[in-house]
Amino acid sequence: MDTDDKPVAVDGGRPAPIQAVPVKHPGQVIAGVVLVVLAGLFIYGAATNKAYGWGTYGKYLFEQRILEGVGYTLALTVIAMVGGVVLGVLLAVMRMSPNKVFAWTAWLYLWIFRGTPVYVQLVLWGLIGSIYKTVDFGVPFGPTFVSFDIQQWSLEYVFVLAGIGLALNEAAYMAEIVRAGISSVGEGQMEASTALGMTWWQTMRRTVLPQAMRVIIPPTGNEFISMLKTTSLVAAVPFTGELYGVQRDISGINFEPIPMLLVASTWYLAVTSILMVGQHFLEKRYSRGASRTLSDGQLKMLAAAAPHSNMIGG
Repeated sequence: MDTDDKPVAVDGGRPAPIQAVPVKHPGQVIAGVVLVVLAGLFIYGAATNKAYGWGTYGKYLFEQRILEGVGYTLALTVIAMVGGVVLGVLLAVMRMSPNKVFAWTAWLYLWIFRGTPVYVQLVLWGLIGSIYKTVDFGVPFGPTFVSFDIQQWSLEYVFVLAGIGLALNEAAYMAEIVRAGISSVGEGQMEASTALGMTWWQTMRRTVLPQAMRVIIPPTGNEFISMLKTTSLVAAVPFTGELYGVQRDISGINFEPIPMLLVASTWYLAVTSILMVGQHFLEKRYSRGASRTLSDGQLKMLAAAAPHSNMIGG
């Protein structure tokens, strides 16, 4: 038997590292070449196709109205997600509350807002001035102290109505995400908190929710990215100041919808890419202590501790 291929022992009796030969994957190379060729053909065809209107695309990519539309889109996204997360956490806690009134109220909210399309909800928010012309504050069946003109307000503040409509719809989905995160925390954590004398609400706020963030963060990031595109539906309110509404108004004037759609798509992709990077680092931060992959610092610490442990064992 040839012993030349066997690892030779080094200091401490440990074998030398195995000189492994990487396995070749010709299928990956072939698939990569095919994809590059197809991508090149598509890019060449798009660059030479006049229907794409690249001149118009370059003209409007950084046009002032487009940039303002991007700003409104981001503002609506942030408003909807902040409102959705806050209300979603409250609904999730109510849904899991031992108080049956809270639990059934939360269930009814989820049933309504998850069971109807967001577009229909936005249309109804746009028509709220027709449904409730005024809101009166006073004594029931008695004198009115303050009267609020909803009809006039709804015409002047369509942006606010759009944000409210998106936030209330998002809260129903965030409630289920938060509930799943809370359910992922072991019951022993709640039992330990109860043994320490904490109330149910204190246990949720101080013990359960911080640990549930590890499960809540990834789908919340996806919801944030999805909300960025959902803002294109606020024309139903109607609010047309966001990115999709602006490009549609411009394409209605220059009669070139294709390059304007490409402009909007470029900005959606750019903002989504930035959000995905932020989501990656946020997930990495909250997954510390749960990852099975050791970081470079942890590997160095183990390597430094190995000789010391060998000396103790020897």
